[in-house]
Amino acid sequence: MRLSRKSEYALLALVEMAKLDEQDTIRIVDICERCSIPKKYLEQILLQLKGTGYVKSVRGSQGGYRLAKNPEDITVAEIIRLIDGPLAPVGSASIYFYEKTPIEQNEKLLEIMKDIRSYAARRLENTTLKDLV
Repeated sequence: MRLSRKSEYALLALVEMAKLDEQDTIRIVDICERCSIPKKYLEQILLQLKGTGYVKSVRGSQGGYRLAKNPEDITVAEIIRLIDGPLAPVGSASIYFYEKTPIEQNEKLLEIMKDIRSYAARRLENTTLKDLV
């Protein structure tokens, strides 16, 4: 598993929102400054997160973005899967995104890849945004 810059930025932005009180919002420009994220890129990420129900946008002078769910209900694993896809190092070790790969020719190698996937998944599925604040 290798995180894309997009998933890194998404996680950083979500952690910034998780720091807010429930009804507060944060402006894109503030997230960009705090996390060194290019504005246009963050806008695209937030649109995806909004479309999948992770964030809400609020219009007006007090507008901005906030989480649409409680921080303790959003895991790191689900955000990475949303942005980057499988947590497994190879497709044939993936539970949710299985695809046939050459490594299946060696059962022991495949087993190692599944162990890596299981460890990463367990760790990331048990880490919420609240844990990162």
